[in-house]
Amino acid sequence: MAWIELELLVDRDAAPLIEAALENAGALAVTLDQGNDEDNDGLAGLTDADAAHRHQVLEPAPGETPLWRQLRITALFDASPAGSQQAESAAQLLTTHCLAPPSLHRLEDQPWERLWLEGLQPQRFGERLWICPRGHAIEAADAVVIDLDPGLAFGTGHHATTALCLEWLDRTPLAGSTLIDFGCGSGILAIAALKLGAVRALAVDHDPQALEATLENACANGVDERLSVCEPGRMPRETADLLVANILAGPLVELAPTLSQLTRPGGQLALSGILLHQADNVSSAYRATFALEPPLEREDWVLISGQRRASP
Repeated sequence: MAWIELELLVDRDAAPLIEAALENAGALAVTLDQGNDEDNDGLAGLTDADAAHRHQVLEPAPGETPLWRQLRITALFDASPAGSQQAESAAQLLTTHCLAPPSLHRLEDQPWERLWLEGLQPQRFGERLWICPRGHAIEAADAVVIDLDPGLAFGTGHHATTALCLEWLDRTPLAGSTLIDFGCGSGILAIAALKLGAVRALAVDHDPQALEATLENACANGVDERLSVCEPGRMPRETADLLVANILAGPLVELAPTLSQLTRPGGQLALSGILLHQADNVSSAYRATFALEPPLEREDWVLISGQRRASP
C-alpha cells in the first residue's frame, strides 16, 4: 500500500493545533520531528529508510517538553484519490501557519512500523501500566503490560492526550467494571482498561479500519474475547461504568448528551483531546450531568474527568 506524505515546518507553539487539524482532516498517522536550521533543507537525495533514521522523532515522554523552536510535522494519508484530496486540502488550509511551503510526495509501501519501533522503549503510565514494544521485557512483578506491535495508527501513549488517559485508567478502580472507549482509534485505551481489570469493553469509532485495527491489537494482547467494536450508529442501548473519549473539543461538546447517556449514574467519565483554552467550554457542556474534577494538564492539553450525578 502506498501513502501520500505531507510535510510541514512550523513554530513549536503552533504544533498542537496543526497536529489536531491534520488528524481531523483524515491523516492516518502524524509524527513530529526536529525542524532546526540544519535540517531545513529537506530530505532530497535520501532513501526512505535513510530519511526515517535521520529525523529524531518527537514522542516526548510524559512531563517532558520539546526544546526545539521549529518542528517538522509529517502526516500520512492514503494514496487513494480521496486520501490525496485530503492531503492537498490540508496543505492548502495550513500553508499560512507554516514557516516554509508544505511539501507533498508519494511513499511506496515498506515496513514503517518496524523502522519506527527500533527507537521506542518501554514506557510506564501511572504506577503499573506499561506500553512495551515487542522484544522488551518488564521485570516489575505488578506490571500490567500492553504489547506494542503497531501498524501505522496504533498509539504509543507518548502523545500527551493519550498519556493523560492511560494514567487516569491506571489510578481508577476498574475491577469488574464495563467501559466504553468512544473514538477508539486503534484501541489502546480499551485494551489498557481490560488489562487493568475491566470485565468488558466496547470500542466505538466511525472508521471501519480503526475498528479492525482495534480487534487485531486486542487479539495480540489476549483480550479480544472481552472486547466488542461498533460504529456510533450501531451502539447497543446500554450504559457503562466508565467512558473514555480521547477525540477533539468540538465533537466532545456536540456529543455531550450522547456520552452522558452512555455513562450510568455514579459512573466515571474521562475526556481528552482538549487544548487548555478549550477546557472551560467542554466542562460547561458536562457540568450539569457530572460532578467534575479539576482538569489535569500536560503541555497544552487537558483531561476532564468526573462522576455522573444520580438521575432525578
